Amino acid sequence: MTKRVALLLAMLATATTAHAGASNFTLVNATGTPLADLSIRRAGTEEWKPLAPAPAPGAGAPIKFDNPDCAFDIRAKVAGKDAVTWAGVNLCDVKSVVLKRDEAAGAWVDYDQ
Repeated sequence: MTKRVALLLAMLATATTAHAGASNFTLVNATGTPLADLSIRRAGTEEWKPLAPAPAPGAGAPIKFDNPDCAFDIRAKVAGKDAVTWAGVNLCDVKSVVLKRDEAAGAWVDYDQ
């Protein structure tokens, strides 16, 4: 009986940790170009909200963030271009999100967990 209780408690702890939600992270601009008008929305929704001033190319900036969800879209204007969207960014359990962009490959992110 004790082993079953311990197993149940371990499963509950794992479930709670897995659904902790998004929290503060560092945003790194690895696009090689200046970004402006940085905004965020929950993935699949319509309403964009300002996020923070965008870090300079090659730099990172701490982002204060707290949300029970994990999947977000991040958008920014790229110098001399239209807005670029990094879709489905997972903000749960990450230390930093590295925004990357290439004319041929499009936009993607790398994570430091």
